[in-house]
Amino acid sequence: NRGIMIKFSGAIIWTYDLGRLRHFYEDILGLNPHSVKDHFIAYKWGNLRFSIGSHSEITDNSIEPLRIMLNFDVKDIKNFANSLKRNDVKFLREPEKEHWGGWVCTFQDPDGNTIQLLQQPDH
Repeated sequence: NRGIMIKFSGAIIWTYDLGRLRHFYEDILGLNPHSVKDHFIAYKWGNLRFSIGSHSEITDNSIEPLRIMLNFDVKDIKNFANSLKRNDVKFLREPEKEHWGGWVCTFQDPDGNTIQLLQQPDH
């Protein structure tokens, strides 16, 4: 199997409240949906997809919010973080510079999933 190429194509967050997550990812984070169905919404960057969907087996928030962390690149992390704060997003880690030259901050979506913003270093 070593000769078979595998490529990461995306991730899905399942939720019990799709409307609440859609509001967060679109109205607060500013993602534009690629495809919208009754119980499933996909966002797309090139060949990479991030999706959210309703699932009958999900009945509460994430019980281990740090197990998986979604990363989103932004151009100006301080201004982006301030816009999130104006929308009552609570940060686990305020924006701070990393040893590799970029900036990082973390917060959670309404279901308790951890999101990390990255501002890549200027090179």
